Amino acid sequence: MALLRVAFTIDSLKLGGAERVLLTWARWCRDAGWQVLVITRQGAERDAYALPEGVQRRVEPGLPPTLERLGWFAFPYRVWTLRRLLQEERCELVVGVTTLPAIKLLLACRGLAIRTLVSERNYPPAKPPALPWRWLRRLTYPRADLHLVQTDTTGRWLSRHCAVRRQLLLPNPVVWPLPDREPVLDPELWIKPEQPLLLAVGTKAHQKGFDRLIPVFAALARRDPTLHLALPGLAPGLYHGLDQQAWLRELLGPDPDLQRRLLLPGVCGSMARWYERATVFVLPSRFEGFPNVLLEAMAAGCACIASDCLTGPRDLICDGDNGVLLPAEASGSDWIAAVGDLLGDPDRRRRFGERAAAVREGFAEQRLRHDFLEALSSLQRSSLHHG
Repeated sequence: MALLRVAFTIDSLKLGGAERVLLTWARWCRDAGWQVLVITRQGAERDAYALPEGVQRRVEPGLPPTLERLGWFAFPYRVWTLRRLLQEERCELVVGVTTLPAIKLLLACRGLAIRTLVSERNYPPAKPPALPWRWLRRLTYPRADLHLVQTDTTGRWLSRHCAVRRQLLLPNPVVWPLPDREPVLDPELWIKPEQPLLLAVGTKAHQKGFDRLIPVFAALARRDPTLHLALPGLAPGLYHGLDQQAWLRELLGPDPDLQRRLLLPGVCGSMARWYERATVFVLPSRFEGFPNVLLEAMAAGCACIASDCLTGPRDLICDGDNGVLLPAEASGSDWIAAVGDLLGDPDRRRRFGERAAAVREGFAEQRLRHDFLEALSSLQRSSLHHG
């Protein structure tokens, strides 16, 4: 049974986990023989990822200049333009990914014969939107036909605070082996083979807790003059008004030797090489949805240490078995001790890495793809039955 059209909506295809997962879902739908459309508010100039072959793309029409100046008050017009676009494309089922696109989608589909799915990509209270959006989320989320949740914790929160009932637990899949894409950055150009490397990965320095990691690295680097820290993923220049690379270098202080050993390669499409090169992978996040970078590092056989933030890492790491899970409130000295102990214990690192690699099967694409497509197909069958 084929859907005439399944669409996915998100703000842009910029670098990030939500965007990557959306494109994975789009590819699954395409492979199932469905017609697939990706709708973004931002144009291709913001793209970090290529669309899967055979997947179509539409960009929401821009606002007239007079409305653009109204800011939030122009939102009803954005809802109306999205509604027209969905009608024009004759979409039968649409997935809204991240909070604001999901709210806009649910309002746009009001009264239309379109099945709607919502996918939050962070634990909602960890990154609350402005008050009007929280009101609209509470109003619209119960209307969705299905919510795709990454963790039980997120699902319980949505049930309690947004009256969400229809849910599917769908953690992120891991693609193994990890594919290379541009830009390809080889760690051999940054660090010598015999030098130990701490690796942390992400595009959002504050969320990922990179500022917490800087003093940990500084303390350990003073003990070991060969230790390096690499933070691929942080683009140079401003991100929401902050130069993240400059901020972290400032936190590290003026020591030229430490500055030399802090590696900021920027956006990287060849992460498998960095995971393979890492001595220890570190995730000191303040909050997560479901951390793709930790999942990938474990699939690559890294010895991993993560913060037990509200959601995500505890779904992957069993403390002391396949990695180290530190309490969310752990101090800097706790982190220094844990990371230092693992750096100094190659047998423990090897054991953790071997057990961590089991995520390749536990979060395999094939199993999660089946659950996802079956959920969409069930909604289609239900729609046809009631129609």
